[in-house]
Formats: sequence, C-alpha cells, structure tokens
Amino acid sequence: MADVESFTLDHTTVTAPYVRLIASEHGPGGDVISNFDLRFVQPNEGEIPTAALHTIEHLLASLLRDRIDGVIDCSPFGCRTGFHLIVWGEPTVTDIVTAVRASLRVIIEDTAFDDVPGLSAVECGNYRDHSLHGAKEWSARILEAGISLDAFERVGV
Repeated sequence: MADVESFTLDHTTVTAPYVRLIASEHGPGGDVISNFDLRFVQPNEGEIPTAALHTIEHLLASLLRDRIDGVIDCSPFGCRTGFHLIVWGEPTVTDIVTAVRASLRVIIEDTAFDDVPGLSAVECGNYRDHSLHGAKEWSARILEAGISLDAFERVGV
C-alpha cells in the first residue's frame, strides 16, 4: 500500500487548532495543487459532533470559495477533528488562516439556518443531520483557542 501523509503525521505532537500545508503537488503541465490540514480539534482528545461538522462543511464549502481563489474541495476528516482544503496554486498558510478565521466569524455572527447551502434531500446525502447551533458553538471555540500558523507550536494565534 502507498504511504499516506496523514498516517505518517504523529498526531500526538501537534497542537490544534492550526493550519498546516500538507503538500503542494506539481502536475505534468505545470499546474500546482496544494493540500492543507485545517485542524480544529486536538487529535485523540475530542471531535466535532457530526451534525455540527456537517453544517460547518456546507458553510465552508461556500465561504472559503468567496475568500480564496481556486478552492477545489474542503472535506472533513473521518476523525472529525478538521478538514482537508485542496486548492489550485500555492497560497500561504497565512492566507488560509485569514480566510478560515473570516469564514468562522461569518458562521458565528451572520449565518441563519436559511443561509446554509445544500439542506434538502435533493442537495445533500444526509440532509437531516445538521446543526447550525453546533456549528456556531464550535466555530466560536476554534476562534477563541486561536488558529496557529504552525502545527507544532502556537504561532500567530
């Protein structure tokens, strides 16, 4: 089996919340795709409840695209401690942290349930499993803790 970077990361040495560049991959045509670890909860010490994570996912899918050019995907980790963010190009960790902070503030301060995209059975594969209340609570927790620019020490929080 191929090595997967996520499974080689020592999850006991990181300090969440943080944003970490996992890798930038260069394609044969010169295109670059960057993969970021948006770690919101300390691994093996907690997790975002599924309904809250699901709502954060739907909101970040739109809010991050409003703030970062070239977003390809923002998908939650199965462990529910954060997200992969995949983008065209090579934005800096600082660029991503700035966009994530602004997006979480919108979730907390400006989002009503009708603002959450993809809440019908037609648009979502598990449309009944959402919690805007939980999304707001977890977004506030993440911002209160401060999002570090480094996975291993608190930088720029």
